[in-house]
Amino acid sequence: MSAKEDCDNIASIAAMSKISKIGAGLVGICAIISATSSYAACPTTFVIVKGQVENAPRKSIVRVQLVYLRQQTEQIEDSSDMTLESGTFTIKVPFYTQSRGPVVNGQFEKCNRKPKTVIVSLVQDDHQYGRISLDFARDFTMPYPGTYVLRSEIVLHGPLDPH
Repeated sequence: MSAKEDCDNIASIAAMSKISKIGAGLVGICAIISATSSYAACPTTFVIVKGQVENAPRKSIVRVQLVYLRQQTEQIEDSSDMTLESGTFTIKVPFYTQSRGPVVNGQFEKCNRKPKTVIVSLVQDDHQYGRISLDFARDFTMPYPGTYVLRSEIVLHGPLDPH
């Protein structure tokens, strides 16, 4: 049963109740419970990486991977890529910030999950030409809520002869 259904049931009990103070109190408690249970879960946040590629091979892909530390092991859990059409790229990778599930009745999530490292690579077919590993805490800033941006653009290098 949802919080709204619970509130409706309590409101109807309060309406039938001869003791209006108790009924009013129950409706007030219900309003508080309903307001807190409708609170949104942890937000989705974004990492934006901008850069350029020198000597990019045709049909190459720039890939951004977010690496998290889980039980003392690094794991890639979120990524995004784009086919390079010019010498520049901007890639936006969404990630979920929930680090711990709700403790009580869907409440009190912990919303501090962040990547440890961001890996940016230049790939064509199965060959990786360039790769840069960025420290999330040091190399990114949050200019506005919900978005982390690379402090300065990066440069990836393709092969000397890109064709």
